[in-house]
Amino acid sequence: MKALLGGDGVRKKKLTAQERRFCLFYVMSGSEKEAAAKAGFDKPQETGICMLYREDIAAEIKRLFNVRRDTLCGRVCTGYERLAFGSIADAIRLMYSDNPASEPLDGYDLFCVSEIKRMKDNTMEIKFSDRLKALEKLEQLGREDVSGASSFYQALAACSDKDAEETEVMK
Repeated sequence: MKALLGGDGVRKKKLTAQERRFCLFYVMSGSEKEAAAKAGFDKPQETGICMLYREDIAAEIKRLFNVRRDTLCGRVCTGYERLAFGSIADAIRLMYSDNPASEPLDGYDLFCVSEIKRMKDNTMEIKFSDRLKALEKLEQLGREDVSGASSFYQALAACSDKDAEETEVMK
């Protein structure tokens, strides 16, 4: 176990590719055993637990969690923007095409489409996402960013204070 931790529990060198894979798989699964196994470590249960006690591994996991959270928030905003402001031209083109079943749909941007129905008389019904709801969500997210920024930073500071206390207790 000391070999994995590096004697004092701290490793000064850069993470290996295998250790970086462990961090990535841990962020994706939340399971140290599964992450160690997927990263290719022998004895995944023991190795996974030991890895979580290393400060360099914990720092990389924290960094990856933050990237994932920020990326998800950005993707949500982008999705609402596409729903609110996106084009419906490809959906209209599909609706007026002679034989839509024979056309490849890969090139069509149908993000704003929530439902497509083929009727018995061979007509097509296309329902679009609610643009007003998307705009309301964007406006709500914008308000939360402005008004919630100070409370977010206060919560973040409280978490870092708690983490510091827990780190002191572990030492």
